[in-house]
Parts: sequence; C-alpha cells; structure tokens
Amino acid sequence: MDLGLRDRVYLVTGGSRGLGFAAAQALVAEGAHVVLSSPNEASLSAAANRLAESTPAADSAVWVAADNADPATPGRLIAAAQDRFGRLDGALVSVGGTPAGTGASTTDDAWRSGFENVFLGAVRLARDFVRLVGDESDEKAGTGSLAGTGASLVFVLASSVRVPLPNLPISNGLFPGLAGVVKMLASELGPDGIRLNGLLPVRIATDRVRELDALSGDPDEVRARQSERIPLRRYGEPEEFGRAAAFLLSPAASFITGAMVPVDGGAIPSI
Repeated sequence: MDLGLRDRVYLVTGGSRGLGFAAAQALVAEGAHVVLSSPNEASLSAAANRLAESTPAADSAVWVAADNADPATPGRLIAAAQDRFGRLDGALVSVGGTPAGTGASTTDDAWRSGFENVFLGAVRLARDFVRLVGDESDEKAGTGSLAGTGASLVFVLASSVRVPLPNLPISNGLFPGLAGVVKMLASELGPDGIRLNGLLPVRIATDRVRELDALSGDPDEVRARQSERIPLRRYGEPEEFGRAAAFLLSPAASFITGAMVPVDGGAIPSI
C-alpha cells in the first residue's frame, strides 16, 4: 500500500529515541521529511544522521533542540519545517514517559512538571498547528502548504487512557484528560479536514520500557511475566509502533479521526 507520504513534512517531538524515533524512521522510509525535537542536542544529531543514512533522499530529517514544556517550542518547530521544507502536513506528539511512584508520594512539583510536559505542551502544539492551518487557508485560498492536504496530528498516549497503571500516577492522571482533548479537537477540526488521533502503546521494547522492567532488579523475569499477559505473548518492536504511527499520520488513514488506537498485542483488557 502506498501511504501517500512522499514529500510530506511532519514534526516529531521526542524524536531522538524510542517511539518518536521509530515513527520518524517509518515516515522517512515512505518518503516523508521530518523535523525532530527533544531537549538533547547530541542525541538529536545522532538520530538525524541515522535517518539520513537510511534513505537516499536529501534533507530527510532536520532537528531542533527543544523542550515540550517551553511555550516557544511549537513556533520554533513550525518555523523550522517551513524554512527548510516550505510546508507542514502534521505532527507526531510524543511526550515520553512519566516518573514512577505512588499517588501518595508524588509531589506537587512532579505533578506540575508532568502537566507542563505531558498535557499543556501537547495541547499548545496542537493549538499553534491549527492556527497555522487557519492562517494559510485564509492567505492562500486552498493552495497553501496545509490547506486541503489532509493535515494530521497523532498523540502518543498510554494505556492509562483506558486502564489505570500501577505506580504511574501522573500517567493515570494526565493521559486520560489529554485523550479527551484529542477527541474534542477531532470533532471541532474535522470540518477543516484536520484529523487527530491517539496511539496507546503497551510494552514496546524501548529503552524506557527496559528501564521500567529493571526497577525490580530482574528485568528478564519481568519481561517474561509481562509477555504472558499479552495475547501475542511478546513485547512489541519499535518498528511495529512506527508503522502504526505513519499510517495514522498518512492520507491512507483519511477517514480515521478521534480514535484511540491500541498498539498493544491485545494487552489492554477494555473494549
């Protein structure tokens, strides 16, 4: 299947590693261009170089060191896409994992930091993206970089949207609310041809999941035990998540919006 991604341009926050990088790889493999962001310059540069090595296309990836919690980040990322590629078609908003702990022990500072990074940073990016769509539609009457192209935003959420997770209180508190905002915006922006969806990954074999598995002191035992709870009896690979993200961002998913799509091997028990 041709996903229709060639020459399209996407922002990928959290794009230097893990799920964000996996999505960027899948997009670039389909001929898209990406603007990667994360706070770490060295890891971003290395990620962009890896993407460049994987495709013959010039300028497949550029990067901007930026923090999702910074109010200036959306404008910087949008400007980078426009300056380098002359267009912007969507974004994968990945905010990374939240700290482990208990509800009773999580401090006010941890909640505030989580809200800025997980919730407000994602909402702010969506809002600025939508403002750009409206501005270009008005100025170029349907011929701009976004108007009429089927713009798409995909948010990397968590299974806590449907089922609370043990020892991840910030995830349990913030991701369900963000899913509600995504659903609301999908209804509001559908008439403008803008789609918004969420992905709910479970036990994808990233560094973040390996860190969580290691908290018990025996990561191999944890992986074996967790795999038994997944109907497919294994962890997912980052590439499997990346392909799902690229599909939802692409014109091939043109009639899917407001959906929360599990990438979980069947692990989430709710319907």
